[in-house]
This record gives sequence, C-alpha cells and structure tokens, in this order.
Amino acid sequence: MTRSQISRHCFARAAALLCAASTAVSAQQPTTPVYTPGKLSPAQQVARDVYKELIEINSSVTTGNITNAAVAMAKRLREAGIPDADIFVGGPRPERHNVVARIRGKNPAGRKPVLLLAHLDVVEALKEDWSPEFDPFKFTEKDGYYYARGSADDKAMASIFVANALRMKAEGWRPDRDIIIALTSDEESGPFNGVGWLVDNHRDLIDAGIVINEGGGGTLRDGKPLFNTIQVAQKITTNYTLNVTNRGGHSSVPRDDNAITSLADALSKVGRHHFPVQVSDVTRAFFTATSALEPPAMGQAMRALVANPADADAAAVVAADDRYSSMLRTTCVATMLSGGHATNALPQLAEANVNCRIYPTESAEEVRAALAKAIGDTTVKVLIKTQRPPSPPAKLSAEILDPVATVTKELFGGIPIIPTMSTGANDSRFFLALGVPAYGVSGLFSDPSVDARAHGRDERMRIQSYYEGQEFLYRLMKLLASNPATVP
Repeated sequence: MTRSQISRHCFARAAALLCAASTAVSAQQPTTPVYTPGKLSPAQQVARDVYKELIEINSSVTTGNITNAAVAMAKRLREAGIPDADIFVGGPRPERHNVVARIRGKNPAGRKPVLLLAHLDVVEALKEDWSPEFDPFKFTEKDGYYYARGSADDKAMASIFVANALRMKAEGWRPDRDIIIALTSDEESGPFNGVGWLVDNHRDLIDAGIVINEGGGGTLRDGKPLFNTIQVAQKITTNYTLNVTNRGGHSSVPRDDNAITSLADALSKVGRHHFPVQVSDVTRAFFTATSALEPPAMGQAMRALVANPADADAAAVVAADDRYSSMLRTTCVATMLSGGHATNALPQLAEANVNCRIYPTESAEEVRAALAKAIGDTTVKVLIKTQRPPSPPAKLSAEILDPVATVTKELFGGIPIIPTMSTGANDSRFFLALGVPAYGVSGLFSDPSVDARAHGRDERMRIQSYYEGQEFLYRLMKLLASNPATVP
C-alpha cells in the first residue's frame, strides 16, 4: 500500500467505525439536560461572566487591543490559583500579547501535555453594519442566543477553556498530564500571529502531545443533533492582488483602456469561475459518512461524487448546498477594492484583493495561473500577495477518537462522529507542520442554515449550545489529561 492508500484506508475505516458505533446505540438524548433555560449552574455562571468580559473587550485584529483580553484572562487564571510562574503574557507588540497558562499534572515526566488553543482576536465589526438592537462589542442575549462579535469565532472556546480551568481548580481535580491553555493573537490574518510567534520564541511553553482547537463542531437539524465532527485538515489561505495600471488623463477625454473598467471585467470573470471538483482522503470520508444522514437525492449525489469526482450532475446537487459547496473545490472571492486618485481624472491604478481557499492538493502558483487564464487580459496582473504553507492532515487515532466518542454519546446520544476538512483555516497548521496532532473539536452545535454568521453581521451563539459545549470540553479535557486505565 502506498502512503496515500494507507491514509485513505485509515480515514475511511475511522469514519466507518464511528458511524457504525453511533448507529448501534440509541439516539435518545440524555434524561438530564446540561442546560436549563433561565437557571445556570455555578460553573455555567462563571463561564457566562468570562464570556461576557471577553466579548466586551474590543480585540479586533486591526483597531482593537488583544493584550487587554490576554491580561484579563491571565488575571482570572491567577486568581484561580495558577502560580505566576506558570502564566506567561507576552508578544511582539504591546497591543498583541498572548497568554499561556500551565496546570501541572501529577506525572510531568509522563506524556506530553494537552494544549487547549483558542484565539482572542476577532474580525472587525462596525455597529452601523449590524441590526439596530445589537452592538458587536456588547454582550446581548435575545431569543435563545448570545449576540456579539466573537460570540462564535472564537471567544466561545476561549472563555470555555478559562472557565473550565477555574472549575477544575475549584473542584480540586488534578490531571495526570499537564494541561496548557494558550489564548493567542492575530489568528484572523493579523500581522503578528501569536502561535507562530510562540513557536519561534517560546516553543517550550506550548510543547504538547495533542492540541484541541476550533474548527470542528456539531450540526443541528430541526433543533436536534445530527452529527459531530473532528476537523483534521484545512484549506490553504492565499491572497492575490489583481493589479491594473494606466497612464491616466483627464476624465473629460475618456478612453477604452480604463483601469477600473478592466479590473471590474476581471473580477466578474473571477466571480463566475469554478475550479474543478476534488476529493481528498478526508472529504471522501466526510461525504461517505454524511450521505447516510441526508435526504435520498443529496445522499445519492454524495456517494456518486465520491466514486467519480468528475460527475458534473452529482457535483451540481452537492454544490447547491452552501454547507458543502466550498468543500468540493478551491474557491476564490473578491474581498477588497481600491482605485483611482481623483473624481475628475482617469484612474492610473485599480486593485482588488482576491481571497482564495486552496484545496490542499493544489499550489498557490497553480491557482494564480488558473485565475490569469480565466481573466484572459494581460493588462490585469495577478500577483500572489500572501500565502500560507500547506499542512498535513492530522492522523485519526484512538487518543482522540475514543474520548470524543465517549463524551458525544454521553451528551448527545447516538449520533455519528465524522472527520472533516475546514473550508477556512486556523492555527492548528503550526502544530501539524511540527508533527503534533491538532484537532478541531468543540462540542458546540449549530444549524448551518441559520447560524453561519462568523465574520459577518449579527454573529451569534445558541445559548444551549454554549453550555453543552462547555460540558463537552470539560469532560473531554479530563479524559485527555488522564492516564489510560491499566488493564489487569
């Protein structure tokens, strides 16, 4: 067997085993709910307080201050009893600090630590862009949801990690292996990525055996859990600049060779361009497992696409659902525009940023060449602006599969657990490049048809899902940080 065949076999086998195990048990929900509306447990109240504090600190990647959030979380961890010597706050710039805290285990010479990773920075948000009743930096509760920038991405997990550490210390529970909590800066494409900085300058602080990060989560349908995912792979983020220059002139004497017009034509072609469908080991396992949960037409199309990625009819059916469309291929979309220098002058420069999420099997240069060919205008330069290196997928092993399966069954009943590729990107890539397994696992469930609001207007988190995710991650943390039981 080749390495690719072995990888494909492992992903398929893991997905099949998990789905088979899930369908063999009752899908009945636990009789004791984790969350009761209007009645928070003491641990849940702590989580809400931490969550609210984080939300209301503007840590936008451009205009906010990430250090304020790091210092606030360090203060809470210190007050919970973690010694100063085990808490680090620092970064490359005064407003871009990270916080790393270590909870010492009983057997520090044993297995490497569990690292719980979340980012503190958020995408910019303007109040005038949101619905009138919401302020992106005010924690607002309405109709069963928490609204705010970062409520989903990624202050939910950051606050849960801190709150769960406080709960663990209050209960007096001590792990077998160390637990590291790292809350970092500039994950949202900021110039000073916190994980990258820590890897380069303080590798010892985050040297772990396994990483739990954002990227995975559960899917709801009609308010009920449908399946849970473990993110093991991600697309590659690359930004391209479309650049058109011109000699310009007076606007009263227009010409056909207008820089803005040429750029507009190019962007229209980029918007209509579809890259070819691809199926990787991870997405093959995902679509194979998910096909059993979808209506017959969608399920049949998924199975057909796995068998033959060139099946255009099957691809059209799958791509009609936004949840799955971007998992099929490389995607590119215009995100920023600039051009011209005066209202009464022909533009001398027009530029656009095109953000691409590249399938792991393609390179940035291949995508650049495909964009240039689709545009078909040599006056429009297609330039690679920024690119992230690819990272290998994380291997699915019993170390992650067993505890995720256990806690999922306890909290959500007999639903499948499915490996997935994130269509976005996160900081797991730094650890995967070092050979450290990093997984997107959260236990946070959402309905993608109504809750896909990260980076957008009126971002929100379902209140029930937040506290279920808190309990999921608490139980998962304890299982991961405990030594396996000895078999007599």
